[in-house]
This record gives sequence, C-alpha cells and structure tokens, in this order.
Amino acid sequence: MNYDYKYGNTAYKYFNDAGLEIKQYQILAPAQEQKEQPGIEYIMNPKPIFDNPNYKGSAKLKDKVAIITGADSGLGKSAAIAFVKEGAKVVIPYYNEHEDAKDTKEYIEKLGGECLLISGDLRDKSFSKKIVALTLEKFGKINILVNNAGVQYQSDTLECISDEQFDKTMKVNVYGMFYLTKEVLPHLHEGDSIINLTSVTTFYGEPQLIDYVTTKGAIVGFTRALARNLALKKIRVNAIAPGFFWTPLQPACWQKEKIPSLGADAAMARGAMPYELAPTFVFLASDDSSYVTGQVIHNNGGQIMG
Repeated sequence: MNYDYKYGNTAYKYFNDAGLEIKQYQILAPAQEQKEQPGIEYIMNPKPIFDNPNYKGSAKLKDKVAIITGADSGLGKSAAIAFVKEGAKVVIPYYNEHEDAKDTKEYIEKLGGECLLISGDLRDKSFSKKIVALTLEKFGKINILVNNAGVQYQSDTLECISDEQFDKTMKVNVYGMFYLTKEVLPHLHEGDSIINLTSVTTFYGEPQLIDYVTTKGAIVGFTRALARNLALKKIRVNAIAPGFFWTPLQPACWQKEKIPSLGADAAMARGAMPYELAPTFVFLASDDSSYVTGQVIHNNGGQIMG
C-alpha cells in the first residue's frame, strides 16, 4: 500500500500495489507530532476549529454550572464554548497546558461567559476534592460533569506497553473519572447530567492503542452501570464515542506519518474539527435528552455503524 497526498483541499489518495486508486479522502492536517501528552493546541498546524460562529444558543443551559475536564483545548474546549453560548458557567480542570487554558478562558469571557480554571493532576484523588470545593465556592452548585480528559499512546504491540505507561493511562482515563464523579455526585440533583468520553477505537479495537482502548471500554461499562444506578434519581449518565477529531491528542500520540491518514476509514472519508461535536455535548447536557440515559452516542463519520 502506498499513498500520495497534498495538504489543503486536495484529497489524500490510497493506491494498491498495482497502482489502482482505492480510496480518496480529505485530510485535515499535514504530518506532525508532539513529544508530550496530552498535547498543546497553540502549536498545531492547522489550529483546530473549536467554535462554529453560526451556532446560536437558545438558553438550553441557562444558569447551569458545568465541570469539563481537559477543556483547555480539543473536544472539551468545543463543549465549553457551546455550553457558554447556551447560558452555562464552566469550570475547566486541566493538567499543565497553561497557555491553551488562558486562551480558552479569554475566548469564553469575550462571549460574555464565566470560566474558572483549575490546574492539577486527575490521578491525584485530592485534586478532585479541590475541583468540587472551588466550583462550589465560585458558583455555588454543579449541574453537569463532562469527564473528557485523557491520554493515549501509540504502541505497536502489547510488549511495547511499559508498566508505567499502562499505569498512567489507566489512572488518567479511568481513576480520574471515578474520583471526580464520586466527588461531584452528592451535589447533583434531578435533571442533572454526567457525560463521559469513550472512543470509536473501543468499538473496532485499534491494535496500536491497546491500553487506551482498555480504558475507553471501561468507561462504557461505567457509564451504563452508573446510569442504571442513578436512573430513579433522574440523573442521566451518557457517553460520547468520537471518531477522529483534530485535537492535540492526535499529534501527541501518533507518529507524524500517520496524521494525514487519520479519519480515512470513516464512510464520510474525513476527520472532523472539534466544533462538530459541540451540539452533541449540548444535547446530552440539556433537557433535550431528558429520556436518554446509559447510551453511547457515536460521532465518527460512519467509521462504526450499528
């Protein structure tokens, strides 16, 4: 298999060994990589598009308070922007991406919204306590929790995954979600919502992300069990399984040569920008999904169906 591509509007083309074109698809980014997880947005080329200027809020989340982990950039950032447009106040716990977080806060404030930034490590149980305490101190309540933060590392085989990498992936993606949800839960009430981020990779078994896929499968189970546990309290719990979106996690994970082909497996033959996921966050956070719980919403351009 070989390929030829040009960055921009020109499609990326796959050819078989006989030189026949197999598939043509659009790419979002040229080859690039970053050395640190979970990645930095401001150095990406091109910059992710996190806001759709044509999206007009209609007060679906008026006076709600949302905690969105990892919303300094990527999909979490797109959710934060949309939530603010719908009238919510947002709290953004993030790791150490201070410049991205500052830019996000400034953007939200230009929209007339309120944003609280809290830096720390979700692997540390005490950080979850700090998040909840500072949120209540600032805004007095919590209505929405989005467990979005995560890490992923490309590893060709199981033997390539070190104990340290496995431990970090599990603790950021699963332990962090567990700790924060447990701290937030006593403050949620009827009509409130929890949204967890799983991944399309869970449903087809990405062979180079074994530890990551393991955590994202755990998130599906956590979502379904917690949804049943909280159903009679009328607190909804759902998950989103994104396909390939252009976020800092991609160049921070994959070898640079793989970046242009990400999203090619989707039926729509492309990846997506973060703003395209924002309305799904709003749907699951708002009363529009009042009869939806324990579900996984698939936003993947048709990569996985059924």
